[in-house]
Amino acid sequence: MTHMKNLVVLSVLLSTGTVLAASPADTLVIQSSAEVITMDPGAMYDVISAPVIVNVYETLLTYKGSSLQQLVPALATKWTAGSGGKTYTFDLRQGVKFQNGDVMTCVDAEYTFRRNLVTNESSAGNWFLSESLLGTQANANDDKSITWARISAAAKCNGQGQLVLSLPKVDPAFLSKIAYVGQGILDRKYSASIGEWDGTEATWKSWVGKDVSGSALNKKPNGTGPYKLVRQDASSMLFTAHDSYWGGKPSIKNVVRQKVPELAARQQAFLRGDADMIDGGGRAVDEAQLKGKPGVTWVDDLPNTNTVAIFMNENIKNSALLGSGKLDGQGIPANFFGDADVRRAFAYLFNYAQYTKDVFKGRGVELTMMLPTTFPGYDPKISVYKYDPKQAEAAFKRAFGGNIWKNGFTFTANYRAGSTSSQTALEFLKQSVEALNPKFKMNLQAKQASELSVDAGKGMEPMTVLSWSPDYADPDNFMYTFYSSSGWFYPRSNFKDATIDKWLDQARATIDTAERNKLYSQVGRRAHDLAPVIYLPQEVKYLMYSSRLSGAPLTKAGYNPLTFLPWAELAKK
Repeated sequence: MTHMKNLVVLSVLLSTGTVLAASPADTLVIQSSAEVITMDPGAMYDVISAPVIVNVYETLLTYKGSSLQQLVPALATKWTAGSGGKTYTFDLRQGVKFQNGDVMTCVDAEYTFRRNLVTNESSAGNWFLSESLLGTQANANDDKSITWARISAAAKCNGQGQLVLSLPKVDPAFLSKIAYVGQGILDRKYSASIGEWDGTEATWKSWVGKDVSGSALNKKPNGTGPYKLVRQDASSMLFTAHDSYWGGKPSIKNVVRQKVPELAARQQAFLRGDADMIDGGGRAVDEAQLKGKPGVTWVDDLPNTNTVAIFMNENIKNSALLGSGKLDGQGIPANFFGDADVRRAFAYLFNYAQYTKDVFKGRGVELTMMLPTTFPGYDPKISVYKYDPKQAEAAFKRAFGGNIWKNGFTFTANYRAGSTSSQTALEFLKQSVEALNPKFKMNLQAKQASELSVDAGKGMEPMTVLSWSPDYADPDNFMYTFYSSSGWFYPRSNFKDATIDKWLDQARATIDTAERNKLYSQVGRRAHDLAPVIYLPQEVKYLMYSSRLSGAPLTKAGYNPLTFLPWAELAKK
């Protein structure tokens, strides 16, 4: 009877997005404000999909416990470096089964890395893998020197069934890159059977740069991880434990992930016990409405490795958000944010202290650069912008020959639907901007996460809030990514500075930590002057979850922001 009751509850969970009674002990219920963008690891590059994919797919290496530096075996059992650090040979775990029953072999790992090098689409996270293995962030469409011979030589199985990854030059961050969630190992035979690339030279060119976010693997994933997807629709996903999982049977049998856009609905479900974990409304809201309530466990003072900024696009490729497209008070030109004084003015108009107080209840840090405070290279001595309307007015009057202050402007900024923090940040800025000059107008509107991610990557968003979670634990992953004109964020901001580019390239060319830190400080100081983005305060991270849950990843000692939340390490009573 208990089993039948649980099936009924699961049916209600999946069909309505809400339940009528507390969720069963064998089921973890997670409610989120946004949909999962993709279930294809090769396309994943967002903090919404990653916490789900990490439970379905596995990488060769992973991080040990709460460490951000120490790597341990996952699907690889050991590895050795050769050729002066330019080759890595991996012994693979034997007897590992994919969720469809196929046995993992070296061919699957080889296929995975080759597929990621072949597709390497701009909105995915394979650019830094390609950079290491091929010496370029580009795919074969954009860099004609990339051939099948180069791709196949970069990732291949040797006669002993070991995977050999070969680099054109030493990359001290390479092993950390291999632990990135998006390098989860795929089943070559299964992938080909459902219409994905077959892994051969004959067909590789037709898959170069292909957007696989909506691939067959997105709809029917098949990893080696502890949970498999068995059902999904527009608002919910059901995962069940992988019975043949090499790491042992998970304690929690089922995981239901629901998209519930309304914060109030998520809060009510959490307090009733219908949901075990939810997207909150930010520290101020969560502390006021959820902390200390019966059935809620709160863990505070966790490390935050995320950085968040308001991006100002210097070459906007979407006329629909620009109004008239002119500086006539009814719009803005596409290069509006190309004027450094415009960017400085907006930076002076964000009320950082008030935002920290209202949103984080004072538990926040004003960043001096787009690098977590816990990472090497962070310089706390760099100046920061403070809310200063007079400085903003002076900057606006300098910009575009004074025409901005005289004529005003109108444009639309989009934020991720369901993201309270993004919406609040832009509302803070809008209020200050429109109070400064009655001719200034910022329109705000919500946009679905998947659409916003794609449009931002195409340079179509004038201004939006974007965040970054580290792919691997090295400052280059932030500094180069944010500030370089060859970095991942460049198409989103179109910010380019030759001096900053030179310093970032120099930092990549040395293993001298002190020299790298010095260069990053120089980048941070120059970026402060040029104001390519508005740094949002970094909040002190916290977790809240049902008191029915337990497990090391939910504790301060066991929490790791780079492995997200491994469901298999949790228990529920």
